This record gives sequence, structure tokens and C-alpha cells, in this order.
Amino acid sequence: MTTVQITLPDALAQEATKAGLLAPEKIERMLRERLRAERIERMKAARATLAAEPLAPMTPEEISAEIDAYRTEQRRAAGS
Repeated sequence: MTTVQITLPDALAQEATKAGLLAPEKIERMLRERLRAERIERMKAARATLAAEPLAPMTPEEISAEIDAYRTEQRRAAGS
């Protein structure tokens, strides 16, 4: 576990405490929800980019070459 210390204006800290928002489980849930929302937004942006500028189709030979290159890189990274 990591401990995080934040600085908030007093009024905000008091209001958040009264609302129960500074409890560790609440903060964890809020962070997870926000991270999920940001991942979704990045995915939507990537989809929009691909829709606006679609990739050219690959030939079976190009696909095989990409797979071979990936496998070679994986073996190299694993030290084989």
C-alpha cells in the first residue's frame, strides 16, 4: 500500500470529511472510477482517429512479418 498526502483548502476538507469522501475506500472508488472514465475517453479518441484516418489493409504476408517480428522481439526480451 502507498500512503498519499494531499493539501486541501480547509473548507473543502471539512465538507469532504462531513460527506465521508475522505475515507480511504471512498477515495479508492473515486480514483478507480476516474481512471476508468479516462481510459474510455482515450479509447473513444483513438476510435475517432482511426475512423477519420483508417489504416490500410495488410496483406497476409505483412501480417506474418509483423507476427514474426513480434515473436523475435519477445524472445530477445526474454533473453532467449
